[in-house]
Amino acid sequence: MMNCELLATCSALGYLEGDIYHKEPDCLESVKDLIRYLRHEDDTRDIRQQLGAGQILQNDLLPIITQHTQDKPLFDACIRLMVNLTQPALLCFGKVPDDPAFRHHFLQVTSYLQAYKEAFADEKIFTVLSETLYNLLQLDWEQRAEEDNLLIERILLLVRNVLHVPADPYEEKNVDDDASIHDKLLWAIHMSGLDDLLKFLACAQSEQQWSFHILEIISLMFRDQTSELLVNAGQMRSAQEKQKDMQELELLRQKELAEKRSRTLLRGARHSRFRGSYVIQGLKAIGEKDVIFHQGLHNFKNYSHDVGKPTRRVPKRKQMAQDSENQRRSALNVRLFLREFCIDFLENCYNRLMYLVKEGLIRERAQQHDETYYLWAITFFMAFNRHQNFRPDVVSETISNRTFHFIEKNITNYYEMMLTDRKDATSWSRRMHLALKAYQELLLTVNEMDRSKDVNIQHSSNVIKSNIFYLMEFREIFLTLLRKYDERMQPRSFLRDLVESTHLFLKMLERFCKGRNSLVVQKKRVKRRKHSQKTLQTEPTPEDLEQTWQIVSQELRASESLTQSAVPFDATSETPVDEQRTEALGRIQDCIMSCAGPEALSLLRAARFANPSVVRPYIILLRSYSQNSVHTNHCITRMLHRLAVDLKMEALLYQLSIFSMFNKILEDPAVAVYQELVTFAKYVLNRFFVFATKNNKAFVELLFWKNVGAVREMTEGYNKDGAQKLWTPEEEEQLQRLYEEYKDSGDIVETILPLLSISHTRREVVSHMVSMGLVDSVKDLKKESPLFIVFSVIFIDVLGNILKRITAKRSRARIVDKILSMGLVSDRRDLYKKRKPSAPGRSSGMVRLSGPVLWLQNSLNRTADDREEDGVSHPVALVPLTEENEDAMENKAFQKLLRAVGIRAPTDGQESFWRISSSLSVHQLRSVAASLDMVEETAAEGDSEGNQENSLTVEMEDNDNQEMRAQALRALLLSRQRKCASSKSKGNDRIEEKISKKRRRVLDDDDDDDDDQRGNEQ
Repeated sequence: MMNCELLATCSALGYLEGDIYHKEPDCLESVKDLIRYLRHEDDTRDIRQQLGAGQILQNDLLPIITQHTQDKPLFDACIRLMVNLTQPALLCFGKVPDDPAFRHHFLQVTSYLQAYKEAFADEKIFTVLSETLYNLLQLDWEQRAEEDNLLIERILLLVRNVLHVPADPYEEKNVDDDASIHDKLLWAIHMSGLDDLLKFLACAQSEQQWSFHILEIISLMFRDQTSELLVNAGQMRSAQEKQKDMQELELLRQKELAEKRSRTLLRGARHSRFRGSYVIQGLKAIGEKDVIFHQGLHNFKNYSHDVGKPTRRVPKRKQMAQDSENQRRSALNVRLFLREFCIDFLENCYNRLMYLVKEGLIRERAQQHDETYYLWAITFFMAFNRHQNFRPDVVSETISNRTFHFIEKNITNYYEMMLTDRKDATSWSRRMHLALKAYQELLLTVNEMDRSKDVNIQHSSNVIKSNIFYLMEFREIFLTLLRKYDERMQPRSFLRDLVESTHLFLKMLERFCKGRNSLVVQKKRVKRRKHSQKTLQTEPTPEDLEQTWQIVSQELRASESLTQSAVPFDATSETPVDEQRTEALGRIQDCIMSCAGPEALSLLRAARFANPSVVRPYIILLRSYSQNSVHTNHCITRMLHRLAVDLKMEALLYQLSIFSMFNKILEDPAVAVYQELVTFAKYVLNRFFVFATKNNKAFVELLFWKNVGAVREMTEGYNKDGAQKLWTPEEEEQLQRLYEEYKDSGDIVETILPLLSISHTRREVVSHMVSMGLVDSVKDLKKESPLFIVFSVIFIDVLGNILKRITAKRSRARIVDKILSMGLVSDRRDLYKKRKPSAPGRSSGMVRLSGPVLWLQNSLNRTADDREEDGVSHPVALVPLTEENEDAMENKAFQKLLRAVGIRAPTDGQESFWRISSSLSVHQLRSVAASLDMVEETAAEGDSEGNQENSLTVEMEDNDNQEMRAQALRALLLSRQRKCASSKSKGNDRIEEKISKKRRRVLDDDDDDDDDQRGNEQ
């Protein structure tokens, strides 16, 4: 029921008599009143719903703008009102409501919007809009008023809102090639000439402020369309395409015949009046008797104890994500129009419009999530160009390393937001899928350029590939996405595109590496443990390295097969996985230096791909093999073939769920359709049955997913190399002697490790020292955190410590002069202490960093929890979301703190944020986080003590503060020993005392120092 005031206002608009609309004298004021009513509607959008139920837009507003166009104030007000009425329901409610009552209002508003869209599917309406827009664009900038610009923007927003309305699946039950409401709307846009105005706005130099509106409208026009269908619209199919369609049809026919044949074999020739009852021997019922089966034998195959039980409800947070892709084939005339639009747009508008949009995104002149339209345009138009007479020049703006970096950065950002913003994880996952498809299309375009006959295009392709293959961010993005795949938040279509993109990337990488003798790839720097001077060797010269690489590359080309026993990780070892990764990289480097090329390459490949977290997403996608395309199944089989055949690690696939799926494939009636999968499944099963004859625990191993260490145990024997090393009496005697010798050093274990005759891990040495009674507990040998180094740099007063420890009393000024004369510091200001500001309410530098330190501590704890839960370690970006944290990230003292705790600085041109290193284990992360409590406590103590404890300047040198203090103490000791027997003259003492009093004004800020000086004067 409409409100009385609202009903009276709507009645004052006018009335429709036949096809002629008669407006009332107060029509303009009534439109303005409706705008005011909408401005003050409640959360249920009651005014909007009442106007939608009264069909005000269909019966009043649309006739007004088509028949009273000359009344400019009324026309402008009606356009403004229609923009408000047609705005998406998501903007009205903020999100899809969870409350049932608000969900009802949301669906009601959506239904009214769908009615509006159907009313707009009229050529007359868009003719009026296009003519008005054309007249406005004819005006020069000097003649165009502010109201004209507002009207242009409102017309574009109105078109955007109408195109954005979703289709009603219950009302529009159209099949392919049938005209839907969206198709009718597109045809009205085409017949009115509005599409030509959109192309003009996209390429005009003076209309670049509308670039985001134009790109959004174009993306909504091509909704539910695919580039392949538009390219083939109205074209004669080639013989190859016809042959492909015939093959797919024949495969479907064979599958249908096989299923029909299997159903025929299951039932007898004569119909049975009774289903019968059967006893299943060996299968016990609830009691001691066998199960009685009361159905036909053809149903016994699907028998289960769970038949008849209520299905278990899956919680919403554990349900699999659903695909939101909706593609249909529009009417032929609409497809032809869209095809011509794409060709003209690529020829004249694409490069300029994408440049303007990219600049707006970089300079943050866009609204939130506007980059999704940019990513969609890359995916759609580059795919259209690739299928329609491929020309790299028409899409040259988006074929660059900058575009790869932009997409990779967005993928990383979307993934991080998907983890932090759990409530909106589905939306972030959808955006990440869009970025992945854009990345995939870039790879397909570069691959197409590589096949071109033009030498210049091939050269450009090689330049781009040399960047994306050498840089680690581009090279490892697919491995990271595979490891982090979560089927609860990411749909099956995302996994399909990810698997196909990985297949394409590896295929391009293999082709790129062929024929290249010297291939250098950027990798992470791994700090190796420094050995004692006895074991140091001279570093090889660049000429020696080049000669070694030539030998290794020739050996790799000459070798027919790689080393089969290359295992980079050992699960039975007590060494953490991060340390094993570092050791694996060291083994690879040692193999290269010793000219063992095949073994090094085998270790490298196994370390990257032989991972259960990489295999599991492929198995998830393989479960739907019957719905997958032939290409998707080929990509899955090829990756599993790399692991099982190329790397000789088929034991990774010895898992019961995988074997159950292989059994389902082999028993499929249409098994002839999946010959590649059948061949691979038989190979793995045959290898397993051969392996089972050698290992009596093989069938038990089927219950578990296996990593590389478990595979090694299965194939080479359990506890073969993983057994704990025994200490001989000689080794224990050496350990005790080294402990007595170096027990006063900083880190005893780090000092002893390189001096042992037989190599042991740190954990082995620590545990054996505790068992021998050399130390009481492991805590006594706890490795000092790098945090304390930075803690000492920031908080320790070097000059104050010297004054406390020096035996002969000297003034602060004399000590400063002596340190300067010895060259221990270069500037007197390096020893100054920053005073606290006297203004109330201001605190010292460390107190200002207390908030960022707490944020860093929470980030380290959260990363430790994630790594403990996932079992894998990957770099995690530190994204400052507050102004305080952003300022701290630019503070040099805070950056020293970040580097000390193992946080890596961003790579120039490739990364924007500091990242928590993947080499830090869960224990190390929590230890560092616990150490940060000491920093906060010290900062609080410094604040309470006032001027007695001030922080040093942040421009301190990066040299080791401990060494500086030691050198200063040694220098003062030498100065004391060299003291002359004869004392200096009293006049010199008085001058020196005057100088010391002047300098004490700057250097002294403690009462204790004044007392010491008075003691010296006495």
